[in-house]
Amino acid sequence: MKKVVSLLLILLLGLGLYAQDETVDTAIMSKIRAEGLNHSNVLWIAHHITDLTGPRLTNSPGYKRAVNWITKTLITWGLTNVTAEPWGEFGYGWAVEKSYAAVRYPYYAHLTTYPAPWSGGTDGLKTAPVFLIDQYDSAYIAQNADKIKGHIVMYKTMDTVIQLSLTPESVRYSDSDLIKMEDKYMLTKEMLTMFLPGVSKQMKAGDGAVFVDGFNGWQKKDQPALAKLVMGKEDYLKVERLLNDGTTVQLELDIKTTLNGDDLKGYNVIGEIAGTDPSLKAEVVMLGGHLDSWQSATGATDNAAGCVATLEAIRILKALGIKPKRTIRIALWSGEEQGLLGSFGYVKNHFGNPIDMKWKPEQSKISAYYNLDNGTGKIRGIFAQSNEKAAEVFSKWLEPFHDLGASTVTMHNTGSTDHLSFDAVGIPGFQFIQDPLDYETRTHHSNFDDYDHLMPTDLKQAATIIAAFVYNTAMRKEMMPRKAPAKPGKFIFDDIFAQ
Repeated sequence: MKKVVSLLLILLLGLGLYAQDETVDTAIMSKIRAEGLNHSNVLWIAHHITDLTGPRLTNSPGYKRAVNWITKTLITWGLTNVTAEPWGEFGYGWAVEKSYAAVRYPYYAHLTTYPAPWSGGTDGLKTAPVFLIDQYDSAYIAQNADKIKGHIVMYKTMDTVIQLSLTPESVRYSDSDLIKMEDKYMLTKEMLTMFLPGVSKQMKAGDGAVFVDGFNGWQKKDQPALAKLVMGKEDYLKVERLLNDGTTVQLELDIKTTLNGDDLKGYNVIGEIAGTDPSLKAEVVMLGGHLDSWQSATGATDNAAGCVATLEAIRILKALGIKPKRTIRIALWSGEEQGLLGSFGYVKNHFGNPIDMKWKPEQSKISAYYNLDNGTGKIRGIFAQSNEKAAEVFSKWLEPFHDLGASTVTMHNTGSTDHLSFDAVGIPGFQFIQDPLDYETRTHHSNFDDYDHLMPTDLKQAATIIAAFVYNTAMRKEMMPRKAPAKPGKFIFDDIFAQ
C-alpha cells in the first residue's frame, strides 16, 4: 500500500511539475503586445484582401488576386519558401460579370438577388412569368415539364412573414457563457448527409440580409448550368404572395457569369519563418485560416478576418526579429467552403490519410496547428480538442492576456473548419474561442460580409495572442503533447460534396 501511495505522489508531483515548468517569457510577451496593439497593420491587410481583391470564391479571379498579393507581401516581409501550393484538382473558376433582376408585371420593382455559385447566365435580357413549384426534385420537375416550360421557377416556402427577433443581433460571451462552453459546430457524417441537401432551400433572416452559398456542389466538368438566383427574403415572400392569390408575375433577368477552366487545380498559400535551432528547425509550428469565401460580399468575417489575424501574427514576429527554434509556417487554405478541401488536400499530401492511418515522415514533425475562423470577434480562449496536456500548457500561455479578455481553456471540441484536417491525422490542431458578435446572425455567408463589419480592436487582440501562441510553441523544449490517436476512418468531410 505504501508503494502505491508513493507512486501516486510521484505521478501527481510529475503532473504539477509539467504544468509549472511551462515558463512564459514575459519580456517577449510584452514586446508582442506592444507591436500587435500599438503598431498594427490589420486594417491595411484587411483592405487588400477584401476591398481590393473582391469576393474570393475558390479559383475565381478574386481568389487569385488575393493569392498574388499575399505571396508578394510575405516575400516582402522576409518569409521563405513562399508559394501558391497546389493540393489537388478543384474545378472551374467562376465569376459574375453582370446580375440584374426586377419585377416587370404587375408593376416594376427592383429585386435584391445574387447568382448562386457556379450558376449559368440568361444569354441576355429575358422576361418570363414565374411558376411556383411545390417540390424541389427532378421527378416533380419532369412530371410538370409542360407547365414549367418557358417560366422562371421559384420554390414554394413554408414562410408567410419574416419573424422578427427580439434578441440582440451582436453579442459577446459573458464569463458564465465561457464557463459553460461546450462542443461547437461538431457535426457527424450522418448529420451532414441529411443537412446539406436542404440548405439551398432555406429561407433565412430578412432585413436586407441575403445568405448566398452553394452547398449543392461546384462545377468540375463541362456541364450545362441554369441561371440560379438567391433572392432577399422580403422580395421573395412578396412575389410568392402575389402568385398565391392568382396574380401573374413576370420577372426580368439579365445574368452573365463566366467559367474559367485554364487551371482546375486548387491552391493554398504557404510561407515560412525558418527555424534556427540545429536540432529543432526541422520541426514546424503552423497557423492559418481559410482564404476562400462566397461571392455576394468580400468575405470579411468569413474568413478574411482569420487570414488578417494570422498574417498580422506573422508580421509581428518578423517585426520583432524573432529567431524561432522551430520553423513557423503560415498556411491559408482554399476550398474550405466546399468541405475543407484545401487543408485536407494538404494534409493528405504531406502527412497521410486517416482512412488507413499510415503516416508520412512529415507528420511527426508538426508540433501544432492554430486556426482562426469564427468571425471578427476577439479571442476569449481556446478549444483544447480533448487534449488534456495541451490544455495545461494553454492555461499558462493565456495568463499574460487575461486583461484582454482571453482566459478560457475548454476541453470541448469545435468543428467545421480547417483544424479538423490536422486533428484527423493525429496532429494537435486547435481553433480559438471567439466572441460571436453578429457572425452567425448577420454576416456569415451573407451580402453584408464586407470590410465595414470587421472589428479592428478585436483583430489586433487576436493577432497578438496568436503570435504569442506560435512563439511559445516554436520555443518550448518539447513539441506539443499529442492525444491518443483516433481509429482509422474516412475524414468527415471527405467527398461529402461529391458530384
